[in-house]
Amino acid sequence: MEIPIFTPVRQYMNLKEEIDSAIQKVLSKGNFILGDEVKEFEDKVAQYLGVKHAIGVASGTDALQIALMAIGLKPGEEVITTPFTFVATAETIVLLGGKPVYVDIDEKTYNINPDLIEEKITEKTKAIIPVHLYGQPAEMDKILDIAKRYNLYVIEDSAQALGSEYKGKKVCTFGDIACISFFPTKNLGAFGDAGMIVTDDDELAEKIRMIRVHGSKVRYNHEILGLNSRLDTLQASVLLVKLKYLDSWNAKRIEIAKKYNDAFKDLDDVVIPYSEAYNKHIYHQYTIRTKRRDELAKFLREKGIQTAVHYPIPLHLQKAFSHLGYKQGDFPISEQYSNEVLSLPMFPELKDEEIDYVVESVKEFFKR
Repeated sequence: MEIPIFTPVRQYMNLKEEIDSAIQKVLSKGNFILGDEVKEFEDKVAQYLGVKHAIGVASGTDALQIALMAIGLKPGEEVITTPFTFVATAETIVLLGGKPVYVDIDEKTYNINPDLIEEKITEKTKAIIPVHLYGQPAEMDKILDIAKRYNLYVIEDSAQALGSEYKGKKVCTFGDIACISFFPTKNLGAFGDAGMIVTDDDELAEKIRMIRVHGSKVRYNHEILGLNSRLDTLQASVLLVKLKYLDSWNAKRIEIAKKYNDAFKDLDDVVIPYSEAYNKHIYHQYTIRTKRRDELAKFLREKGIQTAVHYPIPLHLQKAFSHLGYKQGDFPISEQYSNEVLSLPMFPELKDEEIDYVVESVKEFFKR
């Protein structure tokens, strides 16, 4: 049996008629940049989250960069974030001349440890970027309290977490700005790169809309420097079809995660994902930890089960950031977990027999 960690094909086949029709409609109209479907999708996401502004951009990475540009990040200013995340979170800070100041992660949730943030704040600190890793909300109450006391911006990196909830309220609605990715593997995935920025701040929203179109409100009249970063109409049309299924897909992910948890909770060498009781964790990834990670991955690969490591090298040890001066040992929990995490197949279309096969195979490995 061959089981991918994720495949978009099954989802497409289930929705083929709807998606093909939506794409054909765009093709027949020919408005591929900021067409009607983009505005409609933006409005529906804003309604889904209960926010004033949802602004489509070209990718989740662009969403982060534009958010930092919108708050006016200047060279030399600092942004506090986690080293245990995808590279884009820190990459965008550095590209704008800022410095990512890392805070190690919480041992249970793998998100930024809010109790370690305050000691990293300096007169150069501009913002905090919490990442809702794997679909698990970060500890927003503590983060917002610190940000308020020190007058810092909060930019939620919600790339992996659309639909998750913290204490009954959807993520993307806590910070000054939130950034979303619609990369094809995400819980709500496009057929290419796509992203979104959400905010309740009218001034920030106006600036974000300008930045995504070369810093202009009126064509050929450029008030500020910007980017070419629009959500294209074809992707918006696909996402419009998919959005109405997001909650049911997330519910299915939670159901699959429960099956995995129940099966693995008594295995001595496995740490299953932890979720705070007040959080709705939507399992963009189902990620276990084991000191025998590489052996297990090899064993599962030989069984036809695809796995992945999210993430094998924490950001402070990435060569691209070597000029920042971080070293081995600076963030011990992130470093330890990067050697232990393993993501198992997780997508709503997983069949019961596939889930059972993954479970049986993992158990077989640990019986050896």
